[in-house]
Amino acid sequence: MEKLLNEQIIDQIKQTFAQMKEPVQLLFFGSRQDCDYCTETQQLLEELAAVDEKVGLSVYDLQDNADMAAQFNVDKAPGIVIAAKDGSQITNVGIQYYGIPSGHEFGTLINDIIIVSSRDSGLSQSVRDFLKTLDKPLLLQVFVTPTCPHCPRAVLLAHQMAMENPAMIRAEGVEATEFPDLANQFHVQGVPQTVINAGGGTVVGAVPEANLIAEIKRALN
Repeated sequence: MEKLLNEQIIDQIKQTFAQMKEPVQLLFFGSRQDCDYCTETQQLLEELAAVDEKVGLSVYDLQDNADMAAQFNVDKAPGIVIAAKDGSQITNVGIQYYGIPSGHEFGTLINDIIIVSSRDSGLSQSVRDFLKTLDKPLLLQVFVTPTCPHCPRAVLLAHQMAMENPAMIRAEGVEATEFPDLANQFHVQGVPQTVINAGGGTVVGAVPEANLIAEIKRALN
């Protein structure tokens, strides 16, 4: 079976993963039904997890492991959860990606692993304080395509926000071309587009954290 990651890319990943602090667990959810990229996505994650012992991988099936899918709120395949790992304890930090993380989105996956490993969102203090006070559930769905250079910034910002309050916030990167029905449902014309609480609010483009927070506050009110 031909590898997806060549030696040069693996060397670059090794250098990046050298800064990892704590272990990270990737949870892959595939499906035997209508999943174009499940095989490639699983292979990509297997190759990635082999690069560094701090990166673990668990493989599940949406139908066979419905209880795990429900526990992590995964409803589409291929689905990836980037979770924190401490000993045998896997902690959901609200970070998910749907679709194969290819093109620019491969960088998003690498950055997700680094921020989860650091256990620190890196957001400004005022944003952290606001997110910690949320008492209503917040779902951020960032629609992206692999060829979009501005998309990783938008996905990463949503993922950083989820880390501050995973009990209330879930952030999903969604590959728009793999989930066209969902993209159409939210009238996604250009990417990145961040949909807040299933259409309660929308932000188009990669915006600073203050702009996204303003739209989140509007949507929650």
